[in-house]
Amino acid sequence: MNADLYDDYILDHYERPYHKGRMASPTCTRSENNPLCGDQIRLELRLDESGRVAEAFFSGKGCAISQAAASILCQYVEGKTLDELRGFQAPEMLRLLKVPLTATRQRCGLLGFKVLKTLMYELDQAPTPAQPQPTDTSKLVVATSD
Repeated sequence: MNADLYDDYILDHYERPYHKGRMASPTCTRSENNPLCGDQIRLELRLDESGRVAEAFFSGKGCAISQAAASILCQYVEGKTLDELRGFQAPEMLRLLKVPLTATRQRCGLLGFKVLKTLMYELDQAPTPAQPQPTDTSKLVVATSD
């Protein structure tokens, strides 16, 4: 195992992840996988009435980098507004990891970020009050691809 690649920060998040598991009532969810290496991430967000992320949870399996990155991402997004998350970019996510990644490993480190950005896109495409609503409007749950 390369010590530079598996920095203590990454290993800590892998071994003791932040909010790993499933949320009882997420506002929105999204799942993605990396078919090249088999990493899987499911991101669940609960938004408050002002559109701020109240809670973020993840579940999945894969390498230490993908799982630690999802943990770091959940910690980072809590308290952020949707507008702040729309402006969140891949280089920022890579900086949050605090360890340089090879191009191949960047796919692992950015999988959770990809899930988040796809989720933001889907939220932006969801019907607004002026558009027809689905029958159950109690909450928006974005379809997932498991």
